[in-house]
Parts: sequence; C-alpha cells; structure tokens
Amino acid sequence: MSTEILAKVLQIFYSTISIYLLLLFVRVLLSWFPNLDWSNPLLSNLSSITDPYLNAFRGLIPPLGGLDLSPLLAFLALQLMQSLLSRATMTALNSSMVYYN
Repeated sequence: MSTEILAKVLQIFYSTISIYLLLLFVRVLLSWFPNLDWSNPLLSNLSSITDPYLNAFRGLIPPLGGLDLSPLLAFLALQLMQSLLSRATMTALNSSMVYYN
C-alpha cells in the first residue's frame, strides 16, 4: 500500500515538473519580445515563478553573441529530474506488484 502512495506522489511531482516546463517555455518565448509590459500581473507572476530558477543557471553558461543559453541547461535539468522520477515511479509500481503476486 505504501509503495502505491509513493508512486502517486512521484507522479504528482512528475506532473508538476511538466507544468513548470511549460511555464518556462512560455517565459523563454516571451523574452523574445522586448516591448512587452512586464508590469502586467500575468507576466509579472510568470516572471516571479520562473526567473529564480533560470537565474540559478545564468551564471553557469555565459551569453554567446547576446544569446542567453542558460534556459537550455535549465530545461535539461528538469527533464533529467522527470526521467529519474519516471524510473522511480516504475520501480515503486513494480515493487508493489511483487507483493500482490
């Protein structure tokens, strides 16, 4: 029973990361439009949710020709985390199946 709960919790984390990846993607796309009003509540909230995570990677990769490549590393880190969560979920589900057989 506890492994099923663990699997559900891991699936929730996986889904949360998926939603956050979507928010990051939208944030990166919007950064291509310099004339946007970032004081808009929707854009301001998006920025406040995503910028702290992106700032963690901005110092790791210097901009190349004015192009900030740090979001690529940020996306890769989240996708790696999703992959690990997916494997952990499958392991938890497989271990719960062993007890029922």
